Amino acid sequence: MPLELPHVDSYKPGPDGEGPLANIIDWAKPNDLTTDLPPALAGGTRETNTMPGYAGSSWYFLRYMDPENKETFCDRKVADYWNQVDLYIGGTEHAVGHLLYSRMWTKVLFDLGHIGFDEPFKRLLNQGMIQGSSRFAYRVQLSTLFAEKQINNNPIFVSSGIKSKIRSGELSNNWLFEELRKISKEYNSLFENPDDIPTFSLNDLHVDVNIVDGFELDIEAFKKSRPEYANAEFILEDGKYICGAEVEKMSKSKFNTVNPDDLVQKYGADTFRMYEMFLGPVEMSKPWDTKGIEGVHRFLKKFWRLFVDDIKGLIVTDEAPTAAELKVLHNTIKKIENDTERFSFNTAVSGFMIATNELADLKCNKRAVLEPLLVLLTPYAPHIAAELWDVLGNKTSVLDAAYPTFEAKYVVESSKEYPISINGKLRTTMNISLDAAQPEVEALVLANDIVQKWLEGKAPKKIIFVKNKMVNVVV
Repeated sequence: MPLELPHVDSYKPGPDGEGPLANIIDWAKPNDLTTDLPPALAGGTRETNTMPGYAGSSWYFLRYMDPENKETFCDRKVADYWNQVDLYIGGTEHAVGHLLYSRMWTKVLFDLGHIGFDEPFKRLLNQGMIQGSSRFAYRVQLSTLFAEKQINNNPIFVSSGIKSKIRSGELSNNWLFEELRKISKEYNSLFENPDDIPTFSLNDLHVDVNIVDGFELDIEAFKKSRPEYANAEFILEDGKYICGAEVEKMSKSKFNTVNPDDLVQKYGADTFRMYEMFLGPVEMSKPWDTKGIEGVHRFLKKFWRLFVDDIKGLIVTDEAPTAAELKVLHNTIKKIENDTERFSFNTAVSGFMIATNELADLKCNKRAVLEPLLVLLTPYAPHIAAELWDVLGNKTSVLDAAYPTFEAKYVVESSKEYPISINGKLRTTMNISLDAAQPEVEALVLANDIVQKWLEGKAPKKIIFVKNKMVNVVV
């Protein structure tokens, strides 16, 4: 080095599994006339196995610390300043291809004195795989007797519930054969003797999840999916063909893959992004279910309607928020901040949904509440957040906005929903101030219409009030 590599026409492996450069004999084994080699190496063989990709992925984070350095990969003082990577997020498939090699390279560089730490990452978070939720159809496999009778053997499928009853013995072969008679006249006089009725088996076949709505098969789409299914017959349950389901690795061979481009086109990138988070804890493997994405899509549309009305346009006001609205906002700030720091993205998405429902119930369209909520939502739904931020008239990017600060004073409880029992049986609930004393509580309870109904005009013997717990009226 430095050495100019030759032009390569084909990147096929060389002899004995060597690198592609081994195919270029004149370069790999230069003759004595080669002028770019020292005399001692003339006639030798060049190394054709260039540094593998794993090498670069094992130390690139060190180069990021000092990318303009032309003398060394990273100055020791710079490495000591930045130190280790605080957090590495990767999947289990990187355990060898990246993590193991990164540790090895880091330890070697540490032993050589180039860096001051012998582990590359302070913390590792392995996210789970998105699995496929496969769908199955159950084809009736007819015995060889049918071939002998020369019957037209169109594919016949039974719905999942019927399949279960057949395999458990609840439904017999005779029952299935009678169903076949209903499907085709060819079966009616096929076997005169009941003892001649052949046995059946059921084959589990993967079905393309994109033609299944939840568990209900789109029969017409299924018939068009393969030429051999064009004349298929179906034994239904409640007028529908219900597919079986199983969680498996997402794979084209299992027909359970979903094209993200199609979902983004239909629902938008933010819906797709948030639904992936909503599926479950980040470290767990989770089955993908396209049916569930609609719930997240409805939430984002409801969130949008806090800001914009289809007819009126922008409905956000500059009115001062109420105590109840500020309570929703600051509870949400606290939850999203805590959940994000814990990488609990699924519960954070749930928190956004709860906040949106509560603000909708309060009919809150106030800038002082909605604008901070947009900043919170930005990492989760950046496109919608940026759009609404612009709709609100902001001239700067939402990415430059200050992160909302949680203020505990807005979430301090001043009252409590107490259960009210009559002779130990719950009859109603009442919202009572936390500062209320026994006499005030008694007066409020006895004035309640539901309590009066259960008292039936009788005076209570006593009222048991346990602060922050319950109220029991003894008659």
